Formats: sequence, structure tokens, C-alpha cells
Amino acid sequence: MRSMRWLVFPLLLCPGALRAQTGGSPEVATLIARGDSLDVALEPMEALAQYKAALTAAPTSYAALWRAARSQVDVAKTIKGDHPYTRSVRDSVYSVAQQYAEQAIAADSMGADGHFALALVLGQLSRTRSGKERVSFARQIYDASARALALNPDHDGAEHIIGAWHAEIKRLSGITKFFARTFLGAGFMDRAAWDSAVVHLERSVAIRPDYVHHHLELAEVLVDLERYAEARRQLELIPSLPDGDVLDPDYRAAAAELLARIRNK
Repeated sequence: MRSMRWLVFPLLLCPGALRAQTGGSPEVATLIARGDSLDVALEPMEALAQYKAALTAAPTSYAALWRAARSQVDVAKTIKGDHPYTRSVRDSVYSVAQQYAEQAIAADSMGADGHFALALVLGQLSRTRSGKERVSFARQIYDASARALALNPDHDGAEHIIGAWHAEIKRLSGITKFFARTFLGAGFMDRAAWDSAVVHLERSVAIRPDYVHHHLELAEVLVDLERYAEARRQLELIPSLPDGDVLDPDYRAAAAELLARIRNK
């Protein structure tokens, strides 16, 4: 998938609420709360260290597992470059993130964030693959994000992933579409629709209007549909929004470039 973040920042929970999520352990609740504060401060390595410490104390803590998966993804996103060694290192970080996400689902299959974390990891990991290889991730990404959305209809990250999924399938080249239909089946491929991409991405913006990447992803789809005035409105909002992702500088640069390209269309 072209998109990167697809995260929903949790509200910082009070110690009592976190203890309820972590089996009543004050130590684990404190570590997770510290991790959440560092996550909001966009310090993924430091946040990950807190979540790992929580997992040392409580290895099956759902709250710590899905957060660890999310922070692993953020760490991987900061590893930039196309050198084979760099890609290998980045993929290894994503692999650990996938393990955390799968363990979170095993710990609590009814938790939306575990399924979302898995969709997030696979979406990011697929970006390092060729077109045909990326298709092989498509069904898992869709299923995991759809499950997260079924469990939490107000999950902006899951809405984003579903919307981006629809757009990415529609953008596939003819040859890749042929492969995708063979691999996924025509019925599954036929689910993809531009209208659905817009609806889900608009929903992600409505749920979390201050998140840069939601607006950028929606604008990119609107440009695909030649709905330039609507796309410009999304892009023009971005400079006033706060940072909420480790890649926001990249997203802001991409938004400025896209806005310049469509300014007179």
C-alpha cells in the first residue's frame, strides 16, 4: 500500500483504566502510560522500550502488545533508503511488529487495535515488495482492517486503511490486475471501488480531523478522480495541522508538491 501511518493515537488513559486493561498490575499500567506519553511525543524508540518493559512483566498483555506493534512500525518507518541492507533491516523490524500484532490478537481477538495493528504492519511491509508480491498481502490487509472496523466503527486508522485499499486496488496496472484476479479471485477484486475509497477516507477525516495523513490520502484519491477543487481544500488544511506522525514532514512536503501540481486545475 502507498500509505504509511494509518495509526490512531490512543487517548492517554488514567492509571485506573490502564490497570483494568492490564489485569490490575500497577507496574504494567505505569509502563504503558509512559509509553503512551512518548508515543504522543513522537519518540517511537523510547515508547517501544516502555512497552517492551511492560511485556517483560506481563508477556500476554494485550494493551502492551498492540502498542508495541505500532511503535515497531514507527521505528521501521524512520529507516529510510533503498539499499538492500537497509531494506533487510527495515523488513526485520516489521517482522517483529507482525509478531506483536499476531500475539495481541491471540491475547484478545475481540480487540480492534490488535487487528488494526496487523493490517498496519502488513500494509507497510507490502510497500517493500514488487507489485505482484504486494497483491499477496491485499486479502490479509483487507480482512484485518475490516475486522478492526467491525469491532470499532469509530477507528479512524481502520477507516483509512480500508479507503486506501480500495484506491490501491483500483490503481493496479492491467498486468498486476490480471495477476490479482488470479490470486485473489475476481469476486474479491470486484469489491474495490473509487466511491468506497472516498467514503472511508472522508470518514477517517471526520473521526480525526487534525491528522495530516488522512487529509493527504483523501486528496490523492480525489486527484485520481479529477475532483481537484475538493483535493485542494484537503491539502490547504494541512499546514495548519499539528504533527501527529513521525513522517509528517514527508507528508507535508508531499502535500505541498501535490497542491502546486493541481493548483490551476
